Amino acid sequence: MGPPLPGPLADLAPILHQYGYAAVGGLIFLEDFGVPAPGETILIAAAVYAGAGHLNIVLVAVVAVVAAIAGDNIGYLIGRVGGRRLIHRWGRYVLITPERFHTTERFFLHHGGKIVVIARFVEGLRQVNGIVAGTTGMSWRRFFMFNVIGAVLWVGVWASLAYLAGKKIGAIYATIDRYQNYAWIALGIAAAVFIAWRVARRLRRHSA
Repeated sequence: MGPPLPGPLADLAPILHQYGYAAVGGLIFLEDFGVPAPGETILIAAAVYAGAGHLNIVLVAVVAVVAAIAGDNIGYLIGRVGGRRLIHRWGRYVLITPERFHTTERFFLHHGGKIVVIARFVEGLRQVNGIVAGTTGMSWRRFFMFNVIGAVLWVGVWASLAYLAGKKIGAIYATIDRYQNYAWIALGIAAAVFIAWRVARRLRRHSA
């Protein structure tokens, strides 16, 4: 049994412990057609979990890629069949406002297929890029190609970095324990300097 997940990722540990790869696939799948779900966070947490010895990183990556592609394709189908009317009527319930939707549409129309790859790394765009690709009339074959590239790159980058962090998590904890007192002292000094500067500035203003 490896060490626990750090910081806010620890909140996802019970989910990963109970549902494992299903949690990774399910949350990424839901996020990728507009449902507010912590898809990217669960990917990072699962990869750290794998690095700490709890999951298999290859299975995490495979599940994440498949879920990301599938979720975006559901989004594409929603956009293709329902169009803007569906988004304008129901989008607010999944935090897709008309303004956010139109902004994303402009990105798509200006940048074409490459935005499908870029959107994968941008919070807000990631959740709606499939839907917008469908409403703007991008061909499914073109969308699918760029979507696969984006999903593989996104999972590859985050899973690799988080997995390496998970492998070193014991050393990370040791370093934090070693230097946290110094960090608090530095933070206290910085706060004191800032307060002193604000007080001196106010005194100069009143004396002027």
